[in-house]
Amino acid sequence: MTGTTKARGARPTFDGKAFVAGLSTAPGVYRMIAADDAVLYVGKAADLRKRVASYFNATPKATRTMAMIAQIARMEVTVTRTEAEALLLENQLIKSLKPRYNVSLRDDKSYPYVLVTRDTWPRIAVHRGPRNVPGRYFGPYPGVTAVRETLNLMQKLFKLRNCEDSVFRNRSRPCLQHQIGRCTAPCVGLVSEREYADAVRRASMFLEGRSDALTDEVTRDMEAAAERLDFEEAARLRDLLGNMRGMQARQYVDGKVAELDVLACAMRGSHACVLLLSFRDGRNLGTRAFHPRTNGSEDPAEVLAAFVSQHYAEQAPPREIVLDRAIEDVALLEQAFSEAAGRRVQLKCNVRGDRARYVDLARRNAEIALASELGSQAAQQARAESLRDMLGLAEPAQRIECFDISHTMGEATVASCVVFDAQGPVRSQYRRYNIAGIEPGDDYAAMHQALTRRFRKVAEEGGVMPDVLLIDGGAGQVAQARAVLDGYGITGICLVGVAKGEARKPGDETLLLPATDGQPARELKPGAASPGLQLVQQVRDEAHRFAITGHRGRRQKARNTSRLEDIPGIGPRRRASLLKHFGGLGGLKAAGAEQIAQVEGVNAALAQRIYATLHGLDAGASGAGQD
Repeated sequence: MTGTTKARGARPTFDGKAFVAGLSTAPGVYRMIAADDAVLYVGKAADLRKRVASYFNATPKATRTMAMIAQIARMEVTVTRTEAEALLLENQLIKSLKPRYNVSLRDDKSYPYVLVTRDTWPRIAVHRGPRNVPGRYFGPYPGVTAVRETLNLMQKLFKLRNCEDSVFRNRSRPCLQHQIGRCTAPCVGLVSEREYADAVRRASMFLEGRSDALTDEVTRDMEAAAERLDFEEAARLRDLLGNMRGMQARQYVDGKVAELDVLACAMRGSHACVLLLSFRDGRNLGTRAFHPRTNGSEDPAEVLAAFVSQHYAEQAPPREIVLDRAIEDVALLEQAFSEAAGRRVQLKCNVRGDRARYVDLARRNAEIALASELGSQAAQQARAESLRDMLGLAEPAQRIECFDISHTMGEATVASCVVFDAQGPVRSQYRRYNIAGIEPGDDYAAMHQALTRRFRKVAEEGGVMPDVLLIDGGAGQVAQARAVLDGYGITGICLVGVAKGEARKPGDETLLLPATDGQPARELKPGAASPGLQLVQQVRDEAHRFAITGHRGRRQKARNTSRLEDIPGIGPRRRASLLKHFGGLGGLKAAGAEQIAQVEGVNAALAQRIYATLHGLDAGASGAGQD
């Protein structure tokens, strides 16, 4: 449903009272939209008519709310069956539409999980990013340290493998993990499939927080093994039980296993920090600080409520969530979280005892994290203003892009583009370009290709452009950038080359500014003390890191696959046999042609071709010196 009324002669105004008259009293979600179609605000309501009407009555409202109402050109509503559905839809719309006045969490895909893969011989490992690997995910954890501690515990207790599949498939003898008692070596058949599956099931029970049930199960199995005189199995289960009880003795909270999150919100003006302190299975997993976008809100209860709603819409909630202050819609949030989790979830505030001490700890850490964030923001702003003055810009740059090229003697060339805004790196907008069709090692051509691919779409279809474009390189690379921009008729971008100083010493960089309309080419050498140069170094170093990471991945992939795949007569089966026989590509490269010919399905002629390809030789000359 929408409603709009145009005022005579100017921009549209919105008749809120007329719009409210046609609304349902059902639960749902409403969206406030500006004249330029930008979404101003997304909200949920148990009664749409009553909630939306509250914006247009005579009750005094906050300045921020009045400013938002003044910009409304139309409204849209979506009716839902229940309040819980309205809550879920509201969170989805806030994430996808990024409304101007909603408190919202910054997009953060770096939550670490413990992954147990879905294989014949499952692997346990730390996982970040999209959950597209088949298996079970346990978490999220506040930080990677907590995940590594959990993995260490799992290997001690249940001896599951953590090696990559490529390593696992090509092992011919147990590795060091087996020798130190942290893996049962399924790679070489030292454990049965049934026993390993049982260890995986018990590890999953432990990660789910069902340690009491697991302890009871292991106790019963130990007693049963002793009764049937299987003393070796009974001793193994006894040791497992002792280790588990030893771990639990150090991990109990309040005398029993706890599963709770503690949340505290600290604010200074419109800057906020929400501190999350997590306990799972009685273990303190540490803290994590979040800095949501408040979009002008100065109410910590509103910020905390938005965090709780959005965070647990994405992440599985614990049984108990303890808050440092009261928030709205507690009953609705408990209902929605309980339905999603399939068990009861409670939200509490005004707690006592140990939980009150946890709240105090979270509150103090939130204040410290907020002070640190504000300090870093102030320093970032000072660097941005210094860069503005140094480059002669009218305003501090709101968007900086930097390009870098990485390769090894022309192999696997990759270009990177990193993006910084006023707050720092915008990692979701980083891009890599795999460079092809150029002379190996031609950095100028590589830069030209990457920039062409970046700005062609902007020139043809429009799109966001940087205020400052940094090029990691000297005059030649800058000339390529200038040619691309001029070729597409793109103006208004401050182009800067970052040339390394003598001995590549940080602070000795020279900034190259090509000639522009009315201004000759310039060279600046600000020195290590310049905040503006420090910002340039930060962006350039991030581009360099991102390029090298992409190049190494591309190079390793090429070295692990293309060499063998390019040899006529080598299909997937023979390639797997070769790698398994020699324990990987390194072992194969170290072998002579006669040794390669001993692999089943590989004759002498094919062995010669394999050896020649791996060592860059002519096939006809590869028979010498291979003993």
